[in-house]
Amino acid sequence: MKVSVHYYAAAKELAGCESSTFEFTPERVPQADLRSAIIDRFPSLAAFLERMRLAVNGDFVDAGQPVQDGDRIDILPPVAGGSPIVLCRITDGEISLDEVRKAVEHPGAGGVCIFHGVVRDHADGKQVSRLDYEAHESLAEKEMKRVLEGVAAEHAGVRIAAVHRVGELGIGDVAVCVAASAAHRDDAFAACRKAIDRIKETVPLWKKEWGPGGVAHWVNLDG
Repeated sequence: MKVSVHYYAAAKELAGCESSTFEFTPERVPQADLRSAIIDRFPSLAAFLERMRLAVNGDFVDAGQPVQDGDRIDILPPVAGGSPIVLCRITDGEISLDEVRKAVEHPGAGGVCIFHGVVRDHADGKQVSRLDYEAHESLAEKEMKRVLEGVAAEHAGVRIAAVHRVGELGIGDVAVCVAASAAHRDDAFAACRKAIDRIKETVPLWKKEWGPGGVAHWVNLDG
């Protein structure tokens, strides 16, 4: 099996490269074996690698999860300073777009990217009159924060914020707002896109679509 390992910040300086490839005979190996192989190749990382986090394929994983063929491994040093997650909230009230934007703005941000997810009047060729969003009371916000932390770890210097609305939403209402700022626009665009994509994939939020005449269904459940 073959995996690619990518180094960030202090890890990149200690390794002396941005990325490297490792090959193993088994189809999957424990993370501990990968760490040992990294230290063997880059002894300068030996004293620090234990305190660095591993992300696999763009997501943080438990230490017990093995790595397997084709995986991308990111080596992430401890984050310095304050948290890059400046706002993360599930709310039943109207989303303040100014609040989300201002949360990520700062003098060093040359680019700010904002995504608004808005309720539209159709889906899959059918009319939509409103949407109902429901979230798990305790897990939704925790998972959304975990998602944002993962995105921020992949883009050094990014500040990121997200607010998702629950309850009954009408056509034109903002259901979710994500904002990311960075020194350069490429990182701001990439972080914002990754954040909303991963929020839709993993955060325990459910959407019910209502059509004319009171016909309704839960999205991704029916059919």
